[in-house]
Amino acid sequence: MCFSATASFSAAIVLTVIGAGAIKKVQHRSQTMFALIPFIFAIQQFSEGLLWLSIPNEKWSYLQTSITYFYLIIAQIIWPVWVPVAILLLEKEQTRKNTQRILVAIGMLVSMYLTYCLFHFNIRSEIDCYHIAYIQTYPEEFRVMGGLLYIIATILPPFFSHIRRMWWLGVMVLISYVVTTVFYESYLVSVWCFFASVISLSVYLIMSEIRTSHREETYHRKTMKQILKKSYESSRI
Repeated sequence: MCFSATASFSAAIVLTVIGAGAIKKVQHRSQTMFALIPFIFAIQQFSEGLLWLSIPNEKWSYLQTSITYFYLIIAQIIWPVWVPVAILLLEKEQTRKNTQRILVAIGMLVSMYLTYCLFHFNIRSEIDCYHIAYIQTYPEEFRVMGGLLYIIATILPPFFSHIRRMWWLGVMVLISYVVTTVFYESYLVSVWCFFASVISLSVYLIMSEIRTSHREETYHRKTMKQILKKSYESSRI
């Protein structure tokens, strides 16, 4: 499998369309962060498309560092917080909310650590074997623990959601992570984000389920109100 500027730009276009569809499904502001996930992935993929163009082109070389930082800010700082918070906002059950809050706290911890690393250690990007490699000189002693906490913050939240289809998202992202780790370990940041962005189609399906559930709940509430109203009127007679 080869990746390229064309693949990144194409993914960005598709994700924008999916994001537009997901936003149309929003019925409450608590759903907005979750529905915006495809849009953020679209921005991320578009930025990597620009990176594909800037790395080999000397005229665009001045953009390379800025785009590299921009991409990694989304991948390593925004996602560990955005994903658990977005799913927490959708949660209705108190016990599950408490679990999601713990995952949010873990995500914030990871995000703060990676923010420190991103701006205190050298990073660069380069094209290698049809992939973009992000070279990050982060402390080795925290690499394994940091990676584990990142996975916990970004993959586990869907498994603790009350929404039926949410676990699909968790399973697919987990599978994509395993596949990327096994076959593309040197390009984990780039390839996993690409796979995860494609999986954003699940966000649209989940938003469809949320909208359907909301309509059913609204219908049941109206029905119950009508029944209670009729009962009250009958009792007065």
